[in-house]
Amino acid sequence: MPKVTKKGGAADDLLQPAAPMMDIEAGTEEAPHAAEGAGGGAAPKPKFPPLSSHELNGKKIEFRRVPVPQHRMTPLKNNWLALFKPVTENLKLDMRMNLKTRKVEIKTTPETPDAGNLQRAADFVHAYILGFEVQDAIALLRLDDLYIECFEVKDVKTLRGEHLARCIGRMAGKNGKTKFTIENATRTRIVLADTRIHILGSFQNIRAARDSICALILGSPAGKVYSKLHSVTARLSQSY
Repeated sequence: MPKVTKKGGAADDLLQPAAPMMDIEAGTEEAPHAAEGAGGGAAPKPKFPPLSSHELNGKKIEFRRVPVPQHRMTPLKNNWLALFKPVTENLKLDMRMNLKTRKVEIKTTPETPDAGNLQRAADFVHAYILGFEVQDAIALLRLDDLYIECFEVKDVKTLRGEHLARCIGRMAGKNGKTKFTIENATRTRIVLADTRIHILGSFQNIRAARDSICALILGSPAGKVYSKLHSVTARLSQSY
């Protein structure tokens, strides 16, 4: 039989040792734009302006309507500019008087900086309609911890006829002395509108003024109320 000879080239290739593992390199490579940013400084971050309250609300227009009773129409007309300027210039709201429905209409605009301005403006107008002076009601626009509490004489005690008239006289005092004393001692403002009482102030001060007024309604003399009010206001001043 003829002898078969091996081809040296193919056999030698199969018998060559494998390349050692130490020749394989591993690592990471930065992207071209990242390498450029590392060389020439950090890439600038995008800056987005904050959304306005109009955009946060979905570009919707909100409004409030404050009803005006008949006996407050004339004072509202006389002091309209004093109410209009703070609402439109400071709070960036729109305000108008609807004579058909007898309501003050307030609505937001795209320039309104804060969505809470609408409710503050409605409280400001409502406070004036209740009987507070413009200088007192405007504090609702500047301070956040002011409230208005309203109640009637019949909520404390049921009185009729001359008993009700004497009760109102006790709350007001001679030439308004009792009312002014309670206002100055408790740092509040009080409006006596027939049998309704409206108090403007902070929570603790309203409570002190309300307790004094309730004591007068129940029949306590003014001197006794003054002495108790003195101790209460001393406690309030220490807490501040």
